[in-house]
Amino acid sequence: MNRFLPWGMLSLVALFFLAVFIAYPIFGVLARSFIGDSGSFSVEGFVIFLTKGRYLEALGNSMILGITVTFTCTLVGVFLAFIVARYEIPLGSMILLLPLSILIIPELITAQSWIMVFGNDGLLTRLFRALGVPFPRFYGWLGLIYVMTLSFYVHIFLAALAALRSFDHSLEEAGQSLGTAPLVTYFKVVFPTIMPAVLSAGLIVFTLVVGNFAISINLGQSVPLLSVLTYRSFISEMGGSPVMQSTLATVSILLVASILFLQKRYLSKKDYQMIAGRTPPRKKLKGWKSLLASGAAALIIVLSLLPAFVVLVGSFTYSSGPVMHWGQFTFENYSRIWDFNLDVILNSLKFASLATTFGVSFATLVSYLLIKKRSSVSSTLDYLLLLPLTISGTVLGIALAQGFNSGPLVLTGTSALMVLAMMVRRLPFGVRNASSNLHNISNSLEEASVSLGVPPLKTFFKVVLPLMAPGIAAAAILTWVTTVAELSAVVVLYQAGQETLPIQIFRLISSDLMGRASAFGVINMIIIILPVFFGIRVMKVKLFAS
Repeated sequence: MNRFLPWGMLSLVALFFLAVFIAYPIFGVLARSFIGDSGSFSVEGFVIFLTKGRYLEALGNSMILGITVTFTCTLVGVFLAFIVARYEIPLGSMILLLPLSILIIPELITAQSWIMVFGNDGLLTRLFRALGVPFPRFYGWLGLIYVMTLSFYVHIFLAALAALRSFDHSLEEAGQSLGTAPLVTYFKVVFPTIMPAVLSAGLIVFTLVVGNFAISINLGQSVPLLSVLTYRSFISEMGGSPVMQSTLATVSILLVASILFLQKRYLSKKDYQMIAGRTPPRKKLKGWKSLLASGAAALIIVLSLLPAFVVLVGSFTYSSGPVMHWGQFTFENYSRIWDFNLDVILNSLKFASLATTFGVSFATLVSYLLIKKRSSVSSTLDYLLLLPLTISGTVLGIALAQGFNSGPLVLTGTSALMVLAMMVRRLPFGVRNASSNLHNISNSLEEASVSLGVPPLKTFFKVVLPLMAPGIAAAAILTWVTTVAELSAVVVLYQAGQETLPIQIFRLISSDLMGRASAFGVINMIIIILPVFFGIRVMKVKLFAS
């Protein structure tokens, strides 16, 4: 039997795809940041970056915002995880539904809903104004930190909860038996043990904040940020020399890569290995402690899910420009969509369907090659798959637009590039979910099939693929819901007639048409909720198992 076929050849095909559609555009951006207007080597972009105050201010603001939101997310996420893992409270089962909030409520809709509450003409802003009570301006640091914390703390909550549940209670008992107070034991034994998991999730939060586009451009009007400046440089340099957009994209990549490097160095010195032991028992809180814990948890739940309710009510509310006439209900926002904007919904469904189909198929193949059929190119595949994690969606979109604007393969301006951007951006997560149960599939099953004369490819489809089905289903659902909500990458790629729901919502918010934006937001959430509900309730898919 030819040992190269079929897996060796498929590994090379996967490597070629990742090299062309991930490595080539990203390294192209890095290279173009060192090319001046004349086409020769130049560091003009970096000189401008270092000498013009607004760029350095944007870099400093992005780092401060990333560190601050990571800190606030850690406080909220670890506190909530500790309450759920250690105590029985009335709303404990409700808190476990929180991860779904990050799926069904995209960042853009979260930002929109809080603008409708605390914006210049927001519901509570007008109420405070009528009562003569001064209220701080929501646009700026206050709004950015508040909305991003509510959008991203779930990542740290999930990591801390998993670490706390796997903690060996005998370590805590040993500390207390030596006379250490419970609170001191928590800080000296429990929290250092879960810190690596929290830091890993914190890095994800930091990269999400630094690369965030939807919340930053809507709420950071008075705060220059790197992601927004990168987008505006792309718009202003469209058709000209891409010096500043490439330079800003390079700085963004270097910033995230530096944080990733520091985190790796720190974690390499904090290697905790937990031997399976007794899970800490959950205690029942009573009195004021129960009220305090339940109240804090309830407040976090309400604030996390409130955006969906606000957008739902807003979609049926009569509006004139930016002014929402709360209490005056209408179907006009939906009727306008039916009359004029059905193509936007169809675009979202079409692009997300193609991105999910191609993305999950490719992720399934690559996960199998990486885990079951490792070869000399496996390490390179691993590294290339990590690249989309180190860059923001806007940078990825710019890289694809620049990379395929000329040459043998011209894709800029086509629907194919929109689908490709959606697929590539979520590929690392698709591979992780698709491979979630591959480690548990014994090689002996495949070997038995092949020894009976069944070809390797047929064995893969008949034996391995059915066993991978739960992980593939989870990957498909998560890829679908994130591609339907994708904005940052496609907002720099779309042409007239290619608008998707998030792009249309972004344009309407920019035009202060909140009523119509809310109607589109509700439709977007329905398209997200339906497969999630079907997967969890009907197919019994565990979305957060990996």
